[in-house]
Amino acid sequence: MAAAAAMSTIPRTPAVTAASLPPAAGSRSSCGGVVGVRVPNLHRQRFPRPRSSAPWASSRSSIRILIIILRARSVSPRSGLNRFVESFDKFDVQGIVMEEAILILGVDEELKELQRRMKQIQCFLHDAEQRRIEEEAVNNWLGELKNAIYDADDIIDMAKFEGSKLLANHSSLSPLPIKYISCCNLSVTSCVRNVWTHRKIALQIRRVNYNLQRISIDKTFLALENVKATYRVLAPSKRHTSHLVEPNLVGKEIKYATSRLVEMILTHREEKAFKVAIVGTGGVGKTTLAQNIYNDQRVKGNFSKHAWICVSQEYSEVNLLKELLRNMGVHERQGETVGELQSKLASTIKDESLFVVLDDVWQSEVWTNVVRTPFHDAAKATILVTARDELVVRRVGAEHLHRVEMMSTDVGWELLWKSMNIKEEKEVETLQHIGTKIVSKCGGLPLAIKVIASVLATKEKTKNTWEKVIESSAWSMSKLPAELRGALYLSYDDLPHNLKQCFLYCALYVEGQMMHHADLVRFWVAEGFVEEQEGQLLEDTAEEYYHELICRHLLEPDPFYFDHYRCKMHDLLRYLAQHLSREECYFDQLPLEPTTWSKLRRISIVNKTDMLSSVVEKGHCRVRTLMFCMSPNIDSDVFMRFPHLRVLDLTGSIVQRIPDSINSLIHLRLLDLDATDISCLPDSIGSLTNLQILNLQRCYALHDLPMAITKLCSLRCLGLDDTPINQVPRGINKLSLLNDLQGFPVGHSYVNTRKQDGWNLEELGHLSEMKRLGMIRLENAMPCGTSSLLDKKHLKFLNLRCTTHTKESYTMEDITNIENVFDELKPPCNLEDLSIAGSFGQRYPTWLGADLSSLKILRLIDCASWAHLPAVGQLPNLKCLKIMGASAVTKIGPEFLCDKTATPRFLGTIAFPKLEWLVISDMPNWEEWSFTEEVVGASDGKSCTENNKMVLQVMPLLQKLELGDCPKLRALPQQLAQATSLKWLHIERAQALKVVEDLTFLSDSLLLSKCEGLERLSNLPQVRTLYVSECPALRWAQKLDCVQQLWLSKDLQMEFPLWLSLLKQRYQQLHGEELDLYTW
Repeated sequence: MAAAAAMSTIPRTPAVTAASLPPAAGSRSSCGGVVGVRVPNLHRQRFPRPRSSAPWASSRSSIRILIIILRARSVSPRSGLNRFVESFDKFDVQGIVMEEAILILGVDEELKELQRRMKQIQCFLHDAEQRRIEEEAVNNWLGELKNAIYDADDIIDMAKFEGSKLLANHSSLSPLPIKYISCCNLSVTSCVRNVWTHRKIALQIRRVNYNLQRISIDKTFLALENVKATYRVLAPSKRHTSHLVEPNLVGKEIKYATSRLVEMILTHREEKAFKVAIVGTGGVGKTTLAQNIYNDQRVKGNFSKHAWICVSQEYSEVNLLKELLRNMGVHERQGETVGELQSKLASTIKDESLFVVLDDVWQSEVWTNVVRTPFHDAAKATILVTARDELVVRRVGAEHLHRVEMMSTDVGWELLWKSMNIKEEKEVETLQHIGTKIVSKCGGLPLAIKVIASVLATKEKTKNTWEKVIESSAWSMSKLPAELRGALYLSYDDLPHNLKQCFLYCALYVEGQMMHHADLVRFWVAEGFVEEQEGQLLEDTAEEYYHELICRHLLEPDPFYFDHYRCKMHDLLRYLAQHLSREECYFDQLPLEPTTWSKLRRISIVNKTDMLSSVVEKGHCRVRTLMFCMSPNIDSDVFMRFPHLRVLDLTGSIVQRIPDSINSLIHLRLLDLDATDISCLPDSIGSLTNLQILNLQRCYALHDLPMAITKLCSLRCLGLDDTPINQVPRGINKLSLLNDLQGFPVGHSYVNTRKQDGWNLEELGHLSEMKRLGMIRLENAMPCGTSSLLDKKHLKFLNLRCTTHTKESYTMEDITNIENVFDELKPPCNLEDLSIAGSFGQRYPTWLGADLSSLKILRLIDCASWAHLPAVGQLPNLKCLKIMGASAVTKIGPEFLCDKTATPRFLGTIAFPKLEWLVISDMPNWEEWSFTEEVVGASDGKSCTENNKMVLQVMPLLQKLELGDCPKLRALPQQLAQATSLKWLHIERAQALKVVEDLTFLSDSLLLSKCEGLERLSNLPQVRTLYVSECPALRWAQKLDCVQQLWLSKDLQMEFPLWLSLLKQRYQQLHGEELDLYTW
């Protein structure tokens, strides 16, 4: 959580800095909330007359026809009520009923009636959703409609499953095309075995049709109106211009409160146990204030251990203690019982200084029974508690209580128009009167103001339009809990239907838990929430949904994760989602009502097993999603009691085997076994023809993939990262829908006729849908003479890794081979995220340059033999660049900006025009760094200045620069002074660096550590926080007039050098007070 946000030092290994970068291509209702309905889109298909006229032929024919229709490429994963009824608009009934096979089937009129009634229902859905909160009858009607759609979804899956067996039998016995299939073409055994299954399915189809007919009639008695809904998306226009997002704080109150509480904490930092509390109603900004305090560098520097724990209303003592230990750096052998964990925590923090935030505390027992005892072993501890109830924090024993008040109208209005990104001053003035009314309706709650701003952003900026928002019935819905009325419910109701489902699904996560966008995308795809767009992968559309929810403030991005790759949900919004889906979803902390057992569709449990058994024992289990994470002692056979599962997530649970009977889960779309103890997969897994996502990351006991993997014809994602796979089946190229493959092990040796030690590059050729690809063990690859990736138009994320230190030295043949392999792995120009790690070639790939015009993130890790860095300065969209372990590089010069052979169209007046974050680390031989104005780029060898009269500007958007472990670097480039957006400069272990000066735009913090040769700091007029540690040669510091905080190592404070005395005197002259001095 916020602990991950601490980035005050430069990491010495790639893994540390990567925590805040996006993961590389190998990384992870009674109120009518409809979560997850997937219905196919059926198109016209012609069939000849079947040859059989057996009494049961119509039943068999109905299934055969349905199977063939479903095999067509037109099958669509559309979902939800609206998605379901829309799919019938494209159902060419007239064309189908004219076929003789349908006439024999005798369901032509049923199909017509089904289409007609679904069109009728579609017209009334929006009105029903508007009225479901206040009218129980309408809500029940929607519930019945959902159940009918769920049943239809299950029947279609069953038909596909049974049909696939029928078609397999036909293929083995008859050379006739599928369209001529009939009973006489099949074995007698096959016919007899399937006839009753087929009859059952046919009857179920008719039953669904009957239910839909009854539901359609009921709408008349409910007086539902024909209302057309209109929606507008925000994401394209509201995406943040900077990918390093900072909180949108307005008003002076929160800044003043932060400063005052930080001062108080520092004053009492030597106490054995000092407790501070922040109290206030939900959504008022308690957590935001606590985050400001937690991230304050003065707090970071005065305590040796830090932890942020989201407690929530129903917490697990075991999970809470484990999370505390993880925050303290203990990730293994923590213990399992409360006593073991408390003992481990006590030993971990013994004699340490401790700062801990306990966020969202509802019960004082979290302090008195869980953490007070182990905290006693800390030398000193400060505890910051946030809570809604003042009585709770008083029972905890808080020495100081700070109450967060509601926003004033003026400050709330400022937050509203800034959240809407209104730029024109005239618009602000025109809308101020009606805007302040809306702020008043929000009760001064920042969360409510931000989400209502997103609603308003989808509408016209006029007084009349905004007046309608004020007049909405959402402000007075008596059936909603008071804290959910008005702005929060409006923010949900304004969503398009498919986004409503995605929003509700997020509530399955534990309160306060960080959610990775890749995981959410996979869940949404597996559940069928994502609408198919022509020419676009479902995963791309799902990512648009994700960013839309962030733009609407319904998900909160982690500001220290690049490009919003991680987020969480505010507890009030989670409460809203839970309330709207409470009949269909069970959440870990809530009681399970007996009346909801038969309606239950989704279960989320963390570290519990007893509840699962109780649900199974009740019977009638129609659960579609089961998240059962971090749970001990699971009987793997229990999952077979959930025959309707679409999603099964067992991340981190103690599961050692997957039973053969997993093939009975015919509806399963997602199976997540991340960090489990499985050592093999059963061959029966190949029967899961609907499986789309299989995650096997961090399965350290798994070494072999079965042949059955290649039968998973619907597979879209296969995760193998950090799993030591050394035997794979041949034929990965059969999985034509695969678009996300992490940990692709490269090999070329055959174990036997069916298995090999890894896949070869040629097998990538047929995987045309690939979007995310992570390849490992590339040292095993052999050049194939063709480009394996260039034609993959969807490829956005690519991670290429060699195993480091596999040999003490490489032959020239090895080096030439790996260089050729990398050359052949040329990606398409639409690539956005590229990582290259462990390459032992002596040069970078020939394609790594300006042609990658869409590239946003580039990591070059441990490419130790590259003598030069690639020319990436002209990449127009590069935002994040990380270079680590380039040991052979001695100089970074103009060749870093553009290739010597670059044509004028690649040459511009700006180098790194969009770069925001630059990390250069572990460069033992790097000596020179320069950006010269005379960039060699013309074909005649003359400088760009001579040919084009251009003046080069460097990194105008750079915000953060980190340099570490560069012992020979002598100077920073002069052109770095042109980085007008620079906020943070952190330099560690640059022993040869003598001067840091003339960075007039550096506006936030300067960190200097273990720079033994550093002599002078000069002309840094906007730096506000200065950190200096182990820089014994520093003699001069001038023109640092804005420094407000000075952090020094103990040795410098004891020496009190002359530059420090002069700096303090200068501050006294300018500000009339002492400069704040802290120990670092």
